[in-house]
Amino acid sequence: MLELKRLSGEALNQFIPELAKLRIQVFRDFPYLYDGDPDYEARYLQTYIEAPDSVIVLAFDGDKVVGASTGIPLKYETDEVKAPFIKAGIDVDSVFYCGESVLLSQYRGQGAGVAFFDHREQHARELGGYEYSCFCGVQRPDDHPRRPAGFRPLDNFWRKRGYEKHPELHTTFSWKELDEEHESPKPMTFWMKKL
Repeated sequence: MLELKRLSGEALNQFIPELAKLRIQVFRDFPYLYDGDPDYEARYLQTYIEAPDSVIVLAFDGDKVVGASTGIPLKYETDEVKAPFIKAGIDVDSVFYCGESVLLSQYRGQGAGVAFFDHREQHARELGGYEYSCFCGVQRPDDHPRRPAGFRPLDNFWRKRGYEKHPELHTTFSWKELDEEHESPKPMTFWMKKL
């Protein structure tokens, strides 16, 4: 039975090494194929410690962190994340951004994914002033050479959570993929839900 906890600010410091390792492990799989860097991860996660009103939901099996999900007011995100909303005339102050969810594969199918969304959306509602919740996902072609047999995108899961895909809201994130020498841009598409 997983235990979920919502943490913010300095309370997250003790979990940064575990979270960095977890993100690298989970994002190595398709569709992200991320060739992770612990130093980058520690810097990235520092954003959630420093940004006001951010949250990380941790999933524990006993004392071990086996999953995590991040959320932050969109106005504190990078320009790459904010730009599509600004271009579309959506007030970034009205949007709460759900960064990512990572969960070790052996713990999937036990409700953590649903709980991650519930906790982040509840956090945004408790803060007040947010009209939308959003996140983005990487876009990979159906014939990608590393796409595993039987891979199922999470689109239906996200739709059941009330999110709608917005192809007009798109950006690129750069990271070093497995077998790449350097970082390269990856297409990302946003999904939104009215809170």
